[in-house]
Amino acid sequence: MIAVITGDIINSENSNSEIWLESLKKILMNWGKTPEKWEVYRGDEFQIKCDIDEVFKIFLAIKSLIKCNESLDVRMAIGIGEENFSSEKITESNGSAYVNSGRLLNDIKSDGKTLAIKTPKDSVDQDLNIVFKWSSIDFDSWTPAVAEIIHIFIMNSGITQEDIAKKLNITQSSVSQRLKRANLDLITETDKYFRKKIAEL
Repeated sequence: MIAVITGDIINSENSNSEIWLESLKKILMNWGKTPEKWEVYRGDEFQIKCDIDEVFKIFLAIKSLIKCNESLDVRMAIGIGEENFSSEKITESNGSAYVNSGRLLNDIKSDGKTLAIKTPKDSVDQDLNIVFKWSSIDFDSWTPAVAEIIHIFIMNSGITQEDIAKKLNITQSSVSQRLKRANLDLITETDKYFRKKIAEL
């Protein structure tokens, strides 16, 4: 099985795409080449194929990157399943992972959600989507300052608070306060729970 994230930028029509488009493409390059592994299309939509173990980290990386812009947010649907055909373009590949992700994005647009998951197992979907509903209350309310520090933490494995403080030219105590506001410990626990549930598939 593989994971596919299909997403779109919220409020993109009210912002200059130069603000977010190149940075989104740059971060997606961390997980493969376009258009085989990922693609941005129709102006503000994107899709990325990845390993199941990486998908929650990739979600967090994209969410925190986009939330660094005060007027923007991002909606993402995670689909987990099979890949029956792998094309040179991800948007031409198919299988249940792609179907689950694409259809789910349409569903959450109408529901007003910003994150949901569809897997081959309904009980896993139910448990994870309840967790995502609660955690999205935090994710959706990140300020640009909190999003920036989460993004640095997610993208730099093993980085210390002191390193982040130097990078941002702020005090270590300011870093600590921002990480607390972002509920970093809860994010870490959610990641562990996600991996545990996915192992049930």
